[in-house]
Amino acid sequence: MPPPSVITAVRKCPRRRSPRRIIKGALALAVVLLAMVFLVYAPIFTFQRVALDGASYLKDDDIVKIADIHRGEPLFALKTDEVAYRLRQDLRIEDAQVRRVLPDTLAIHVTERRPLATALTDYGYADLDRTGKVLAVHKGLGAMQIPLITGLNLHEKYVGDDVADETAKNILAFLGELPSDALTQISEVALLRPDYVVAYTTSAVQIRLGSFERIEEKAKLTKGFLDDQASNPYPVEYVDFSYETPFIKLKVQPKAPQDTGEVTE
Repeated sequence: MPPPSVITAVRKCPRRRSPRRIIKGALALAVVLLAMVFLVYAPIFTFQRVALDGASYLKDDDIVKIADIHRGEPLFALKTDEVAYRLRQDLRIEDAQVRRVLPDTLAIHVTERRPLATALTDYGYADLDRTGKVLAVHKGLGAMQIPLITGLNLHEKYVGDDVADETAKNILAFLGELPSDALTQISEVALLRPDYVVAYTTSAVQIRLGSFERIEEKAKLTKGFLDDQASNPYPVEYVDFSYETPFIKLKVQPKAPQDTGEVTE
C-alpha cells in the first residue's frame, strides 16, 4: 500500500479535459452564435411597419423620422430603449414605449403633449401642456382654440421651457381633468386675486372655482354643468363651485309686456 502522501498527491492531481469534449462545446457555441446571427439578419425579421397607438396628431412616418429608424433594418438590431429615448426628445411626445412584434413590426405607444391653455409671456402668448411645458409661442392670440389664462405673466419663457409657477400649474391641473369636449367650452381662466380663480365659458357664463382645493371635484362639477348646458341649455348668470354645496344663479328674464287691449293712435 502506498504511503498517504502519495495517495493525497494523486487525488490532488487535476483531471485533464477530453479534447473531444472541448471540440463539442466549441461546436455547440458556434451553432448558437450562428443561430443568433441568422435571427438578427434573417430577411424575415427586418423592420417593415409601425403599430402606432395613442397618437392623435403624429402619423407612422412622423414616428419613423423622429425615432431615426429605417425600414429594412434588422428588427433585432433595433434597441427599443434607445428608440423610445429618441421619441421622448421630441417636444410633441411626453412619453413613449417601444417593443418588437415578430416578424417585422415595432409596436409604439406614445403619449402626445396637447396644448391645454395659453398664457401671456414676455414674447407673446405661450401654449402650455398639462405639465407646464411651453409647446409654442405666438405674437397674438389669433383664433383661440384653447382657454386663455389671465391674471399672471410667465416671464422669460420660450418654446421647450417648463413653467414652475404654482398658480399656473394648479390651473393646468384643473383643465387637465376636463375632457376635450368640455375644454373647448372654456374660453378663459382668470386669477382675480391670489388663490381665487374664475373660469368663463364660451357663452360668457362665469364658473366660480375659488381656491385650488378639491380640484378634481370641481372639474367633475364643471364637466357636469357644461354637459347639461350642451344638452339642455338654460339662462345662467354664474355657477359657484367654490363651496362644498354648488350654487347656480339663473338670469332674471325680463317680463314680456302685457297686452291691455288698448289701441294707441
